[in-house]
Amino acid sequence: MNTPPVILWFRQDLRLQDNAALHAALARGGPVLPIYIHDEAGEGEWPAGGATRWWLHHSLAALDSSLRERGSRLLLARGDSGKILTELVAATGAKAVYWNRRYEPAVIARDKLIKASLAAAGVEAKSFNSALLFEPHTIANKQGNPFQVFTPYWRHCLTQAVAEPVAIKAADFPAPSKWPALLALDELEFLPTIKWDAGFYEAWQPGEEGAKKQLKGFVARAMEAYGDTRNLPAADGTSRLSPHLHFGEIGPRQIWAAVKALSKDSGVFPPSRGAQVFLSEVGWREFAHHLLFHFPHTPTKPLREDFNRFPWADDPDGAMLRAWQRGKTGYPIVDAGMRELWHTGWMHNRVRMVVASFLVKHLRLPWQRGAEWFWDTLVDADLAQNTLGWQWSAGCGADAAPYFRIFAPVTQGERFDSAGDYVRRWVPEIAKLPDKFLHAPWTAPENVRAYAGIDGNYPDPIVDHAKAREEALAAFKALRGHVEER
Repeated sequence: MNTPPVILWFRQDLRLQDNAALHAALARGGPVLPIYIHDEAGEGEWPAGGATRWWLHHSLAALDSSLRERGSRLLLARGDSGKILTELVAATGAKAVYWNRRYEPAVIARDKLIKASLAAAGVEAKSFNSALLFEPHTIANKQGNPFQVFTPYWRHCLTQAVAEPVAIKAADFPAPSKWPALLALDELEFLPTIKWDAGFYEAWQPGEEGAKKQLKGFVARAMEAYGDTRNLPAADGTSRLSPHLHFGEIGPRQIWAAVKALSKDSGVFPPSRGAQVFLSEVGWREFAHHLLFHFPHTPTKPLREDFNRFPWADDPDGAMLRAWQRGKTGYPIVDAGMRELWHTGWMHNRVRMVVASFLVKHLRLPWQRGAEWFWDTLVDADLAQNTLGWQWSAGCGADAAPYFRIFAPVTQGERFDSAGDYVRRWVPEIAKLPDKFLHAPWTAPENVRAYAGIDGNYPDPIVDHAKAREEALAAFKALRGHVEER
């Protein structure tokens, strides 16, 4: 008698190692049917943007290839997840459906309905944690409430045990005698018809193997100095693991274990200041999911309700927003970041803070517009982290940068890109300017501007920093009455 299969529902866990749902499916015995379902309606207001769809295409291809090496394959479908899973159960006689949990509000609501429906039909429906070190419902402050400040949150987390990665030992995965006929990857139409993605191929290797290489290279190359170099956008000083983490091509337990392995000889953990700072960034990701889980309204509304009254500026024809999106603000560090984003689907974190501050505090445009643009253009667009990052920049969220902190783009450029390598790469039309004028081209004498050839090729600032600062402070003072600039 044939053993009924277990359906393994892949989502943002596109890897074979440290995959708790896969481990449980293999341990249950019998054939395993891996499936990915593209369910835009199930994502609520946040279906995948253009850049993440590009990544998803290549990540699914990589996962399918890995499964085929083990005698299996990845089934693909599009539509309502609950309906497709129910149909697959009926067609295959499956008695169990396993998956790893996600924490976005719409997905939580959908998954609860699916689990209840499957259970009512006599199907074992189980979910597991493979996305986080600490699930949001397991962490609370002394009053039993969710944390809203990162430092005490992370300090508390560090008192908790971190589970070891789940080891998957099977060389071959048990496959059904017959595979259901579903979609081919190209039928999901994730890749753009207009080829704006050429730079993505130069910058990334989606998939589990790419994630492993990226982590190994970072730990060996840059982690030791991470605390010093992570703010320098021209340096290769960050992990660039964020898209791999978002799609679950690598998990935080694997990262934790890789860093911990370096402490084997010394017994000191974390093994260096750089490692400590890096792990705190993993903690920031955990904090983002903690907040989204407990405050599900925050992707579109400020956590601090008084910010609903903030007097945003008018931009009736969208000219200011477009200038920001296209990297034509006249402030080189801002424009470099926005161009890096468009070309590679990623932006250095220091520059993310600068461009976000510029949008909400120099242009005084709603942070939601920035979050929407990032959502469509970032390969690592993650609802929890996108929400936390933008509310932090706007000063309206948990543990936010003070609303009165205004990043001065010239100062930021001079401080963190002093040699101008980052700006010259992404804003080549001003590359010939001497360093002293590079971050403020409008201050260069006419003969220098003429030599550099920037007149007519690079815009003057779309807003005056001093005036924009005064207007922002006036608006913020109405809410808080305190000012500061960095």
